[in-house]
Amino acid sequence: MIDDPVLVNDWHPLASVKMLEQKPVFGSRLLGEDIVIWKDQGHYYAWQDLCIHRGAKLSLGKIKDNCLMCPYHGWYYDKDGKCIFIPTHPEQTPPAKALVKTYLVTEAYGLLWVCLGQPEKEVPPFPEWPNSQMAKAVCGPYEHLKAHGPRLIENYLDAAHFPFVHENVLGDPDKPMLGEFEVRQTSEGIASDPIRVYQPNPYGDSAGEVTYTYHAFRPLTAHFTKHMKGATNGMMLTVTPHDELDSTAWFVVATTAMKDTEALAADYEPRIRAIFEEDRAIVESQRPELLPLDLQAELHLRSDRVAIAYRKWLRELGLKFGTA
Repeated sequence: MIDDPVLVNDWHPLASVKMLEQKPVFGSRLLGEDIVIWKDQGHYYAWQDLCIHRGAKLSLGKIKDNCLMCPYHGWYYDKDGKCIFIPTHPEQTPPAKALVKTYLVTEAYGLLWVCLGQPEKEVPPFPEWPNSQMAKAVCGPYEHLKAHGPRLIENYLDAAHFPFVHENVLGDPDKPMLGEFEVRQTSEGIASDPIRVYQPNPYGDSAGEVTYTYHAFRPLTAHFTKHMKGATNGMMLTVTPHDELDSTAWFVVATTAMKDTEALAADYEPRIRAIFEEDRAIVESQRPELLPLDLQAELHLRSDRVAIAYRKWLRELGLKFGTA
């Protein structure tokens, strides 16, 4: 396991609810640890992906009699991770140490979040989620990112790159200026004032000024509320750290512009994927790969205020993973 207490004691998404509906036993990695997530009778479980008998991956197994059955020798593990039956020795009571390591798992915003330690807070907030007037959807996963989470989050918090990385979609290189804004550190992390940005096509119908209000709720989870003519959007980016330089990005979106969840997902998925692939190319190219927390290491401008506040906050938290 990657030993960073800030991340070990935080929540990270490993799968969507939809993925477990399609495949009730699912394997992934989190902070260097193999994890199996499985669903039975409406409940989710997250365990170390390891049968203690001969080390086979339980994620290759199947659910039987409300237990997760090892694919190698058929050992049955109950919901508490305890082996209760060994098929080749049906008369034998399994040894007490035949116990899988279990982790906390919870569902929020259509994602399944896992914590490897003891969470100090709940799952990161998503301010728009309770709004019944907004359609909501999960977009992703966007996998195999060869970049550390802090670099990805800082990019997400940066409106100044819109005209150049996302030209004619999120920005116009002839109108790159940002409105004046301040950034604050709060009990929930980092929060900005609304930042005025010119977008040539903010919602597929007309050009104009929009505002982004940014939040960094966790080291690897950021959010913005976007106000534009006739609509409000909320969007969360959360990054799953599998290993060094192997991450997955998830987006959760909400909007007043649409009412149907399926229509929202169908409309946003290709749009977000196209924008994110432009970001991926930039972020994977950045050097150093580790985000510098020493503010003297790189140059900073007024337009970098959100990034500056984010770096200062990470340094106060003591985050080591993905930083220098």
